[in-house]
Amino acid sequence: MTLRAGVVAVQGDVSEHAEAVRRAGEAHDRETEVVEIRDRGVVPECDLLLLPGGESTTISRLLHDEGIAEEIVAHVEAGKPVLATCAGLIVASTDAGDDRVETLDLVDATVERNAFGRQKDSFEAPIEVEGLDEPFPAVFIRAPVIADVGEEVEVLAEWDGRPVAIRDGPVVSSSFHPELTPDSRMHGLSLFETDALAEGAMAE
Repeated sequence: MTLRAGVVAVQGDVSEHAEAVRRAGEAHDRETEVVEIRDRGVVPECDLLLLPGGESTTISRLLHDEGIAEEIVAHVEAGKPVLATCAGLIVASTDAGDDRVETLDLVDATVERNAFGRQKDSFEAPIEVEGLDEPFPAVFIRAPVIADVGEEVEVLAEWDGRPVAIRDGPVVSSSFHPELTPDSRMHGLSLFETDALAEGAMAE
């Protein structure tokens, strides 16, 4: 079975996520077709979704203007996995701390935009991630802080005492950019090591 991975391509590290999910698929012996999503009608044909970083107000506006937002919500309601990174996390959250961001309410979390600092404060750090045997080289660029999470949300990783990767149902979200390293284990953990995949819930 070939899995179709859709990368929301209205903004952000689209090609980097596409390459990372291809590597993760190979590592899990899954044939993966990657498509870029800029218009409505593509998400329903996808088994996996990636919501990259960028500028959260712009991303949220374009998702709703193009009719993609409601399709992403339906994808999650069907139990299909999503990886949302940096600004993708902000858009996926229930509270972005900014009224300009129309969130998707996919992840029960409150976030603070750019709370790890500006562009000049970017850094890389090895972090322990639940489900990974070795530390992951996390890249933080204008990263949001996950200030609070709901009771059903699983914290997968922390940095400096604060959550930086979480799981809420089929959605894994991270403050950092896993696509900016050659290490594709976060993509594998988020998209290929899921209950939906194990139970054969994906489209044949």
